Amino acid sequence: MTAAATAVDRLAYLDTAPLKPGDRVRFVSPSGLGSAESLERAVGYYRDWGLDVVVGEHVLDPHPRASYLAGADDARRADLVDAWLDPDTDAVVCIRGGYGAMRLLDGIDWERMRAAATRRDGRPKLLTGSSDITALHEAFRVHLGVPTLFCPMAGNDVFRDSEFVRGDVQRWLLEPWRGRELVGPRTEVLVPGTASGRFTGGNLSLLAGAMGAPESLDRPGGILFLEDVDEDTYRLDGFLVQLARSGRLGDAAAIVLGSWHNCGEPGSVRALAEELLTGLGVPVLWEQGFGHDPDALSVPLGVDGTLVAEPDAPVRLVVGEAL
Repeated sequence: MTAAATAVDRLAYLDTAPLKPGDRVRFVSPSGLGSAESLERAVGYYRDWGLDVVVGEHVLDPHPRASYLAGADDARRADLVDAWLDPDTDAVVCIRGGYGAMRLLDGIDWERMRAAATRRDGRPKLLTGSSDITALHEAFRVHLGVPTLFCPMAGNDVFRDSEFVRGDVQRWLLEPWRGRELVGPRTEVLVPGTASGRFTGGNLSLLAGAMGAPESLDRPGGILFLEDVDEDTYRLDGFLVQLARSGRLGDAAAIVLGSWHNCGEPGSVRALAEELLTGLGVPVLWEQGFGHDPDALSVPLGVDGTLVAEPDAPVRLVVGEAL
């Protein structure tokens, strides 16, 4: 990471809200294609919060070959880059996941992106999204050094169906982050302990799929968040082994497991986690609640926090607090 990237204030949103009414958010779709109806609904949510929404030019373009992509790579990349380079942009909001974000990374001029990483008020611009957007969270972590928000996306059905999700995302965008608790209603402790460090991670298959890429060579340590969706247990096994062999698991100060929606029988996934993760000598949480859960919690990435999971005491996972 260059000196320009390390100069970005990662702590900017701990004590001041990322956004306020009137701020500009740029909607992009770096991965899968949505519908005009879901886009209209997404725009409505953010405008109801008082934000100035600008929609990327290509978000509803079909791909000439692949129905799973929201337009050609060059078009999706152009929307993402143009949104970030816009000096009036305060946040770049990915409106859906699917597949395709990783295809954009090698064509991005990261020097230009670094030069445009701060807003007019001097704070960093914010990237939001989840699932396939893990590829962007990792790239922005390594190349830009900015905080990002792993959160449900407004173009997906979960945003329509869950009042909790909408309210939670709104609070993450319009309220400061320091002191927020990140423990879901089904959280369990697989390995007790206490740890502090930078929050990183996201979708397990995306992290494993990036092994060998430039971003994977920067292993940040800290508290590693992992979740996935629609994967058989044997594939999760392979992904975790890849992270272990790369050193990403061994570098973690703690591991926080989110939802495993449609990943087979929950007991088999838990048994896998117990087999591969409980011998690492670090705290491990099960079912923390972020990811593809119908009421998924949002998680800020690139900021520091603390996990306290001691026996016979409530679990605490707190943003911005150190030991």
